[in-house]
Amino acid sequence: MDLSKITHKTVKQAIEALQAGDQSWYSFFTESPAMTDDGNAVDFKSFFAKALGHEKFLSIDKVENGGKDVYGNFKAGSWGTFKVFFKFHEGAGGKFDRLDIGQAK
Repeated sequence: MDLSKITHKTVKQAIEALQAGDQSWYSFFTESPAMTDDGNAVDFKSFFAKALGHEKFLSIDKVENGGKDVYGNFKAGSWGTFKVFFKFHEGAGGKFDRLDIGQAK
């Protein structure tokens, strides 16, 4: 899959780790990042303990907000495949302190 549309270097590296199911995914985030899934607060580590290695983008359709908002088709394990967004929020130290994900329209 072509990740060249992702222009933010750290977001691209994080998505590469997500795609590979690599534990390095966690290294791009602060110790306890905030996270929402379709607007509902969820625990980042618990969520990705189940998702990492089982869920991934099938295509990147659009990238906005300086490369920090990524939209595309996503395989969400037993939930199926649908269009989603991942919105990365960068903290003062350069790591992401918040991730908002959800179904895109």
